Amino acid sequence: MIDGIWWLVILLAVVAGLWLLAYMHGAKSDDKTKASSRAKISPTDGLQKTAAILKQYFPDYRVTRKNNHLLVIKQGKKIAMITLDKKLATGQRRLGDVPIINYHRTPSRTQLSTNLQDAE
Repeated sequence: MIDGIWWLVILLAVVAGLWLLAYMHGAKSDDKTKASSRAKISPTDGLQKTAAILKQYFPDYRVTRKNNHLLVIKQGKKIAMITLDKKLATGQRRLGDVPIINYHRTPSRTQLSTNLQDAE
């Protein structure tokens, strides 16, 4: 049978092994994150482009920029919330009375026109 001190040695060896594994895995994922953030365009850039398209081609809509979405308002009424998220399905869902329109990349003017007309 194993004595008490050996259980402590085994436990410390397992903890040290798990810590080393987590440390090595964490260093690799940080490198990948840094490399991918330089290669990809951040979602905020897409939201800025979408806001610019809305302001240029849809002057009757007012656009309010929030952290991860755009709020589209017409005559004081919330018309839609626009998000850019590749993890969510493209399309519409509702949050109360306001439709949430999700795109995977910056939408074109015709996509915005169609979806905003449907949202009203």
